[in-house]
Amino acid sequence: MQLLAACVLIVNVEYAWEEQSLGPPDTEISAMKTTLFVLCLLCATGAFAQGGLQGSVLSSEPSVFRTPSHVEHASQQTMTQGQSLLEASGSSYAHGERPLWEFAPQTTPAPLGDSARALRRQHAEAKKAAIVWNN
Repeated sequence: MQLLAACVLIVNVEYAWEEQSLGPPDTEISAMKTTLFVLCLLCATGAFAQGGLQGSVLSSEPSVFRTPSHVEHASQQTMTQGQSLLEASGSSYAHGERPLWEFAPQTTPAPLGDSARALRRQHAEAKKAAIVWNN
């Protein structure tokens, strides 16, 4: 009798558990879990790939970087003949635009005070409205 009651209780608990989990799947949480799992998997793959190049145990032997030495550049030598960078022909032709500073005339800008006085004079001489409406 107790065994039968225990089985019925277990079945009822399992049935209630299934009823509780029968809702629509939460897609936001499952997408976040999937994204997090893929990110962890990629990070672990990268970590194992870095360790796989040098073996599983790090070597304690130091690796010293030696810069190459160029003894020929530091020794004294006689001067050689100069080489022309220009072409061998006597005429040259160029196509393009010349910069403005090569051919533009020099202009002196008007002082700011003179410009302000001229604008004030123009404003005073301008035609005014005959009727002023104040509402």
